[in-house]
Amino acid sequence: MSYEAEKNIAIQAVQAAAQLCAQVRREIVPAAIQKKDKSPVTIADFGSQALICRALAAAFPQDPVVGEEDAAELRTPERTKQLAQVSHYVQAIVPDATAEQVTHWIDHGNGQVGSRYWTLDPIDGTKGFLRGDQYAIALALIEAGEIKVGVLACPALSLQTGQIGLLGVAVRGEGATLAPLSNGIAQPMQVVSPEQAENLRFVESVESGHGDQSRQAAVAQAAGITQASLRMDSQAKYMAVAAGEAALYLRLPSPKTPDYREKIWDHAAGVILVEEAGGRVTDIAGKPLDFSAGAKLVNNQGVVVSNGTLHASVLAALSSHP
Repeated sequence: MSYEAEKNIAIQAVQAAAQLCAQVRREIVPAAIQKKDKSPVTIADFGSQALICRALAAAFPQDPVVGEEDAAELRTPERTKQLAQVSHYVQAIVPDATAEQVTHWIDHGNGQVGSRYWTLDPIDGTKGFLRGDQYAIALALIEAGEIKVGVLACPALSLQTGQIGLLGVAVRGEGATLAPLSNGIAQPMQVVSPEQAENLRFVESVESGHGDQSRQAAVAQAAGITQASLRMDSQAKYMAVAAGEAALYLRLPSPKTPDYREKIWDHAAGVILVEEAGGRVTDIAGKPLDFSAGAKLVNNQGVVVSNGTLHASVLAALSSHP
């Protein structure tokens, strides 16, 4: 089955969302709204989700979208100003959009996991976005539990390309490509080979609470990686592995929250990029990530992302560093 239409719609939607996010970051100091779970959300998160869900609803009306945000945060009287701001930035791309339409589009992301669905993180790494560091816009299509299409925009990432702002695209069985976010020429992505010793390094989250940094360092060293980690926000870490700029990304359970389970939108787009670039992604037990069970990866604990050749030694190191 061809996924050309899904890929093209996803690329256009993510590029539009990246344009909105960049405009918000240029024109206003992004201020965070605190959600009920105490995590931050910004005008750009809502605008990005509105644009992407609008495109998906028009092109694939039967497909549910499982997204991170909910317009209920904007519908309260004290959020009138924020809703007007979100609408303003959406209108820069969809001039006739109304505030009511914007909230409707955002809530199109309140879908449920099914036999075929999209999962969306409109800004992965909101704290990075607020700090002026890395963030990503992550969209993936899942069918029968398997990721079929992934589009990942990293507007602040350059890697070794010299171009700030990168777009990774993958279709199952067709490989992964990397291009400038602003419509440049796409090049195949390939994970780092064992011979490229200078790129045998690992990436991990900036946030210490998003993993177990001391154990991650010990496991990476046991697997033969001697360089210090690169700490980055968002699924930009997946992009670094898929593009061959790092050999390993570890997200091990934090000792503070050992029973935590990852959200599907924090991983799906990155997973297919790495796998289609020749790498491997599992949980800490070596099991593939299960995207069929709901909004969380309830059947998996932790995430191990590698160039493939390192994977067995990483899993062995994990078993010896409990």
